[in-house]
Amino acid sequence: MMKSRETQDLNSITHLDFPKKAKNFSPLEPFLGVLGFILVTFLFIGCLFYFDYRAVHFRGVPWLGLVGGGSSPSLSASPHAAVVQPPMVALNVNGRVGFLDEGGDSCDVYDGNWVWDDDYPLYQSQDCPFVDDGFRCLENGRPDSFYTKWRWQPKGCDLPRFNATKMLEKLRNRRLAFIGDSIGRNQWESMLCMLASAIPNKKSIYEINGSPITKHKGFLVFRFEDYNCTIEYYRAPYLVVQGSSPRGSPKGVNMTLRLDLISWTHLMWKDADVLVFNAGHWWSYEKTIGHGCYFQERMKVMMDMEIWTAFRRSIETLMDFVGTQVNTNKTQVYFRSYAPVHFRGGTWKTGGHCHQLKLPDFGPLPYKTEKLVDIFSDVLSKHSIGMQVINFMNVTPMTYRRQDGHTSLYHFGPGNGPGPLNHQDCSHWCLPGVPDSWNELLYVLFLKRESVQFTDKVQQNIL
Repeated sequence: MMKSRETQDLNSITHLDFPKKAKNFSPLEPFLGVLGFILVTFLFIGCLFYFDYRAVHFRGVPWLGLVGGGSSPSLSASPHAAVVQPPMVALNVNGRVGFLDEGGDSCDVYDGNWVWDDDYPLYQSQDCPFVDDGFRCLENGRPDSFYTKWRWQPKGCDLPRFNATKMLEKLRNRRLAFIGDSIGRNQWESMLCMLASAIPNKKSIYEINGSPITKHKGFLVFRFEDYNCTIEYYRAPYLVVQGSSPRGSPKGVNMTLRLDLISWTHLMWKDADVLVFNAGHWWSYEKTIGHGCYFQERMKVMMDMEIWTAFRRSIETLMDFVGTQVNTNKTQVYFRSYAPVHFRGGTWKTGGHCHQLKLPDFGPLPYKTEKLVDIFSDVLSKHSIGMQVINFMNVTPMTYRRQDGHTSLYHFGPGNGPGPLNHQDCSHWCLPGVPDSWNELLYVLFLKRESVQFTDKVQQNIL
């Protein structure tokens, strides 16, 4: 009885005091508590991510007594741990390995994206006297310079910035030769300008025969006097011999491509220290059969041979020549793939245009690969010399995106202003511009090969 009465009194007090307690209640108190709990939770999770970031991006750097590789104490204490664990790969702060560093061999430098870089371009056309007037887009009146600011960034690694002085030192007393069509000439002039950026006295760079820069010259050889090296260009649009048709040829055959003979200029370039070939720009119907230029092997003109078959035969001839006539223990050999054109609304003869394209194409790449690339890859994979000798620079996909980099209206020379809308060049490239990126890739591939050759020589000397 006493107990039930005490309970009743307690309940009555509680009911009577409720209005007072409700009056003094602050709704912010539980909210602040919940908010504090959430903040503490997020702080804890953030610390975990931060420690994980340190482990990924600063491998080998001690952090709170731990090595940032994420290995457990039990594994570290094991006497066999050093045997089973792979060597640590040094990563840059962005998580990518350097292409020239240990572990960079597996990086596909052609799989990547174009990224904006305020430190570009590597040179200015007005500072380089070795550029054809037709490639000087800014000086020819192009109003935008966005196309000069894009840098190629592979997904799996970082490329070292082009160092002209380092490249010239590597080329000291040596020869670098470009053999191919006018797009190869585009790349050659780009390399001249990139290297010349390290030479204050441009007069110490000169053409050995005194010839001026001109698109119609068969070959040009520029010497860098301070380094006793030459950067050379040999015009060979098809890489094989183009000449008069043999006597008794069928009607309509004005000239032929000798698919079994490498270009006559080979005697001048085959002993160079670095060879960079390209072809494809001239391998079209209108520049071959459409002009009465058919295909020949030995003394036979093959009227029914398709262009793709003829291109395959020319590449086989090139590989046979490299395998038998080039000292590949001394000479590095590269083949740069076809650079796509970007005509819209027609061809170069029918009013095609590209002047309105100011940015790269960031959309998906075409489902089908370029036919010329497929043919070269197939021949290379089947030939005896293979990729051990020829380094295939497949720049076609990365260049496909650079619709913004062509000379378009601005190829008539300084002082002439833009050309007519129906006479645009959407094949060649402004300088500075896209060919500089091809040469940046050539630079890192060249340095990588030099490093491998040096290591091999050291090992041979030890043995």
